[in-house]
Amino acid sequence: MTQKIVIALGGNALQSGKDNPTAEAQLEVVKKTSEKIAEISEKGYEIAVVHGNGPQVGRILLASETAREVTPPMPFDVCGAMSQGYIGYHLQQGIKYALNRRNKNIPVVTVATQMIVEKDDPAFKNPTKPIGPFYSKEEADRLHTEKGYEMREDAGRGWRRVVASPLPRKIVEIQPIKKLWDSTVVISCGGGGVPVIEHRDGSLEGVAAVIDKDFAAELLAEQVDADVLLILTEVEKVAINFNKPDQEDLQKMNLREASQYCEDGQFAPGSMLPKVEAAMKFVRANPEKKAIITSLDKAVEALCGKTGTTITFS
Repeated sequence: MTQKIVIALGGNALQSGKDNPTAEAQLEVVKKTSEKIAEISEKGYEIAVVHGNGPQVGRILLASETAREVTPPMPFDVCGAMSQGYIGYHLQQGIKYALNRRNKNIPVVTVATQMIVEKDDPAFKNPTKPIGPFYSKEEADRLHTEKGYEMREDAGRGWRRVVASPLPRKIVEIQPIKKLWDSTVVISCGGGGVPVIEHRDGSLEGVAAVIDKDFAAELLAEQVDADVLLILTEVEKVAINFNKPDQEDLQKMNLREASQYCEDGQFAPGSMLPKVEAAMKFVRANPEKKAIITSLDKAVEALCGKTGTTITFS
């Protein structure tokens, strides 16, 4: 029986930290990523792809803010949608080419995806995610007064806008994603999805926020009844006592063990912690299924149980 997999791509799968952050450099990295995704498809898996957008949306916002004397800057939700479009465009090109090389004539489509968040999510009262350029104290005060931006001093380097990171609650475009599943590789929920609030009349309003792409991928995996949530990052396995002499790489974790490690502070917030929490959420909702955290290069081996960290209910 064919297995369904939702793949969450980390930033290293889209852009190298060693090269200049140009569109051309990103495309070269994406080509290599696409070969790995096509290799998974070649093994008989049905796949969907979710990607992050942190560096890209930051640059889009920076470009928009830098040109604010010439043209009005774009709202943050619009910048998120722009990042979905151009990252999806690169992935479509790369994955389609890699599939064609394997004689797999499968369409690849990007869906501009909105993600409903709750307007009273506690994250909105405590925005912590810095985005965009640095400002002087005077500029920060002006932005706060004129635009209502929440501004915070960032490690002595200046002031930056901070936005909330609410939990994703509902994928607006889930029905077309489901309809495309059987015939198409769908790239969706890019950057965690464009965060929107749903009003009582059914209208949607974009908000300034960043949704964690691992939680977005988890929600998608639940919605499409995926067999595996595959979270790809920079390391081959999840580790406890990371970067210490007694570091231990983990081959497997059950829900109880993972919960204890999280409680013990073993995983860094904003790094490994959301990945483990997303994996836990998936297996908690689907006790007979599994989540895997591993590196892009080891993805195929991890699906075969040879490496990576597999998270199961028990």
